[in-house]
Amino acid sequence: MPTIQKIETHGRPLRVSVDAEPKQEGRPALWPSVGEYPIYDPFLYTTMTTDDERNQRFRTALSQLAPDRRVLDIGTGQDLLWARESVQAGARHAVAVEVIEDAFHKAAASLPALTPQDRITLLLGESTSLHFAPRADVCVAEIIGSLAGAEGAAAVLADARSRHLEPGGLVIPHRAVTLAAAVRLCDLLPEQPVAFAEASLPYLQNIFDWHRKPFDVRLRVENPPADALLSEGGPVEVLDFNGDLQTEQRTATRLVITRPGHMDGVLTWLNLWCLPDEAPLDALHMKTNWATIYLPLFDGPVPVTPGDIVELSFAASLSDDGVHPDYQLDAVLHTADGQQHHGSLESPHHGGAFRARAIYRALFPTS
Repeated sequence: MPTIQKIETHGRPLRVSVDAEPKQEGRPALWPSVGEYPIYDPFLYTTMTTDDERNQRFRTALSQLAPDRRVLDIGTGQDLLWARESVQAGARHAVAVEVIEDAFHKAAASLPALTPQDRITLLLGESTSLHFAPRADVCVAEIIGSLAGAEGAAAVLADARSRHLEPGGLVIPHRAVTLAAAVRLCDLLPEQPVAFAEASLPYLQNIFDWHRKPFDVRLRVENPPADALLSEGGPVEVLDFNGDLQTEQRTATRLVITRPGHMDGVLTWLNLWCLPDEAPLDALHMKTNWATIYLPLFDGPVPVTPGDIVELSFAASLSDDGVHPDYQLDAVLHTADGQQHHGSLESPHHGGAFRARAIYRALFPTS
């Protein structure tokens, strides 16, 4: 059974349903999605800098594309990671941009120890607002979300291609795709309560403090069992950073149910290519800091059998900040007995409803 704990945001106490079991390696856990908010801390940076699947791909791409070129690193973080790696790979110069002030100051403090430090220029601010010259030949940006575009990659990198890169300049990563499959949430957390991991509570509070009030956050599922999926994955969001990069898009995907069970939403995960001819990073099947995101569609589980069809519409449109996308999902489940079940979800980057759906009322009980 979950326990009820309280957090406080702007003087308002909030009850949260919590799984108080200690963190165990490989055990599924429910968190808010955190990457799209400016709440990074040393723990989150460490999970990225120690992500071998991610780092090996970015390093390989830089080893091919950075030598004797000017590199722009957007979202460099407190460790100046890809700016440093670019210089080590032979870049002539790297411009490193960071928007979070605390991370910028930590990066600035470490810069004098780097050799040669004069090959890295560190700037504070949003890359979409900054101006500098000369333009870069390569842009490296690890601003990819567990939902591929959730951290604003489409808008930020479209702007970088337009204003910060030379004609013909290249972006690392090359491509990111969000896949979705039919699931039931409780199957993703087998033999445990549907509740937030206790370790996630500080991040949940930080998100609400940043926004100044609570809202229905996206639900990040760590270590979901692969056999919980009721269908194969289908692409719902495609970002071609070196091709036709769309800042807003709508896709239609058809999911075929492959095993009997109950469905109440979809699980999404990331496929990422740093170079066009490599095998992608797969966040569902590989150990990586990117996790899967559960998106609820029906307030109650609907029985499904093999051959049932889910017609899924997935739309991304820029939020009022002009960078981060709001997502809209609509689904029609066609079952073998001829019935249709309609589901939908509005998932804005910030704001929107709070406790609007059954799952959020359970996660944030009032009594």
